[in-house]
Amino acid sequence: MSKAAGRSVHEIVFLRHAESVGNAEGRFQGQSDPPLTETGLAQARALARRWQEEKARFDCIISSPLRRARHTAEIIAETLGVPLEFDPDWMEWHNGELAGLTHEEVGEHDGWPDLLTPYVHIGETGESRWELYLRAGRAIQRLLDRPPGRYLVVAHGGVLNMALYGILGLTLQVNFQGISFRFRNTAFATLRYEADSHRWYVLGINDHAHWHFSDED
Repeated sequence: MSKAAGRSVHEIVFLRHAESVGNAEGRFQGQSDPPLTETGLAQARALARRWQEEKARFDCIISSPLRRARHTAEIIAETLGVPLEFDPDWMEWHNGELAGLTHEEVGEHDGWPDLLTPYVHIGETGESRWELYLRAGRAIQRLLDRPPGRYLVVAHGGVLNMALYGILGLTLQVNFQGISFRFRNTAFATLRYEADSHRWYVLGINDHAHWHFSDED
């Protein structure tokens, strides 16, 4: 349990999964379920070693159940000896008929409208960005309903962006205009929430300093 100067504190790390086959092939993955590549496995192991050397501590790891996130989380949980749970609300944006398509194939598909408002269902049968935003909000609420402590969330770039939008009070805009938070594979953001003052702190983002270790695998 994490407390600072008598205040209840949630320390949260948002981690994007390691490289998947879909990433390597340049595909819009959505909720399709490709495995990690060998590079992805090396990235996850390198991050686990880094945190082991830094004596990083987590009370719990909460992961998307999709394979690319789940396997990343399992490697870290086993290395650090941390309990692991799965929450489907941390799955990636459901992008309907675009799932698994390449960038070229998406350009030829009718499921990507010229005007993408927050309320358009992507890929015709997928979620709107507004629905993804609300889903990320539910996941954050459950996270903050847990006792004060240090938590690792292993998820995906789209849903993690919406989580940060909710936390920072940002407004969704058309055609992905506005702020975008970059999460490279196994890059993470570190946040802190002090409940007594309702104050969020963003302590770091897109940290992937462990990548130089991955060649060892």
